[in-house]
Amino acid sequence: MGSNASQNSTSRETKGFVMLRGAMVMISFRESLFDAANRAGMTPNEFCLQAAAEKLRASGRQFAGVFAPGDTDMHRGSAN
Repeated sequence: MGSNASQNSTSRETKGFVMLRGAMVMISFRESLFDAANRAGMTPNEFCLQAAAEKLRASGRQFAGVFAPGDTDMHRGSAN
């Protein structure tokens, strides 16, 4: 238990809001987005943020995670 507790305390990072506003998109894109988000068990906003995180990681940006520290590590190498 000691290593888990110390790992959790060192991996804590402050969370912040990302205020996204609606955007006009083609209906076929919207349908595809909502379908993919639903299949992934996420909201469309969460799905978009995850996709942005994957693009940022691919470009070499470093950050602890999107929704929780380390959550982007499990998505590395994923084609989705």
